[in-house]
Amino acid sequence: MGFARLPDARRYRLANATVPACLAEGADLVPDAEGLARADLTIDGGILAAIRPAGSPDPEGLPALDLDRGMVWPAFVEAHTHLDKGHIWPRSPNSDGSFDGALTAVRTDRAAHWSAADVQARMEFSLRCAFAHGTRLIRTHIDSDAPQHRVSWPVFAELRDAWTGRIELQGAALVGIDRLMDDAYFDDLGRTVRAHGGILGAVTYPVPGLEAGIDRLFRHAVEHGLDLDFHADETGDPAVRSLALIAEAAIRHRFRGRVLVGHCCSLARQPEDVIDRTLDLVAEAGLAVVSLPMCNMYLQDRRAGVTPRWRGVTLLHEMKARGIPVMVASDNTRDPFYAYGDLDALEVYAQATRILHLDHPVGDWPRAVTATPAEVLGWPDLGRLGAGGGADLVLLRARSWTELLSRPQADRIVVRAGRAIDTTPPDYRELDALLAPEGGNA
Repeated sequence: MGFARLPDARRYRLANATVPACLAEGADLVPDAEGLARADLTIDGGILAAIRPAGSPDPEGLPALDLDRGMVWPAFVEAHTHLDKGHIWPRSPNSDGSFDGALTAVRTDRAAHWSAADVQARMEFSLRCAFAHGTRLIRTHIDSDAPQHRVSWPVFAELRDAWTGRIELQGAALVGIDRLMDDAYFDDLGRTVRAHGGILGAVTYPVPGLEAGIDRLFRHAVEHGLDLDFHADETGDPAVRSLALIAEAAIRHRFRGRVLVGHCCSLARQPEDVIDRTLDLVAEAGLAVVSLPMCNMYLQDRRAGVTPRWRGVTLLHEMKARGIPVMVASDNTRDPFYAYGDLDALEVYAQATRILHLDHPVGDWPRAVTATPAEVLGWPDLGRLGAGGGADLVLLRARSWTELLSRPQADRIVVRAGRAIDTTPPDYRELDALLAPEGGNA
């Protein structure tokens, strides 16, 4: 039997709930051995008015929904996505599943199809998916090679404004680090990013001028008060070590903004002394790191006819032990870099638990898709279950970690501002006309 409906009242209770104790801040709850706690939550309009131990007296006699120990989570936060690439797989599949194949397919598709209308339609579809699954805040990277940056950034800004209050949306520029040495282009990119309230970023890879490009980004960010977001070391080659260069640059420039670095895959293939030195630098520099476990596992160590030998993910446990903020996110969805995915942060958390062993104990790993990315992205009030915070919640039938992680939780209730929303994701058929390959059907 599934859920009953939420009470049709402004003020009501979610009774007999289970919450991850690490997300229930300031509440007088007693966690069990798994880090879960029983609670009653009072909703008042769009506010989570109170969290008390389950069975607490209710002198108001509020209408209540008994959750029968089902979990309550805060709405999710995704710190690293690519909404502008999303859902192009039907017209531009990756023929061999490789990283190089993905680069080629995206470049070809972008040149042929990425008008403002095309980018807007696919980004809007992706946002509707994320909203239905319970996400509240997203950072998306924006492919910013010329002339695409002049097309996609205005689309991003329009969608950010249109979705305010449902999903807060941030944009980060995505461009190869070598492109930043073109003065005219870099000046134009910087103006575009600033004009649309974006974040500077780049993909770092071993090219001549790598360190100069990183320095140039930091200088521009310092001058204009911008945060930074990097794609780094998305490879299994242990000789690729730009994460350390980014950390050294942050220290050298005494950078006080936020720096988020994604992927960092090659770190897991490096000698222990190199790992230790790099992580010490990352901690000193105050960087945050996001792993993209589903996409990284899909692309890394892929060789035709050969079983992959490693998982493709970075060293989150070791980072977390040093106090480095770490998180996981969806990355790409249904595009040449990852053929699957639906911007469901709960799926990301479930897969990350299996891939990265975020269990036994679970500890505070639920923060990796909630509170930690919310803090790093500058929205510290999100991703938490706190009295006085917003009533943006995800209600689940699962009562324990093994129940949560064994099923897709497709019967979840997503609550926004205290009211349940329609959790039906948009139908892929809506994209058929847009994505039909030349001479065929989607």
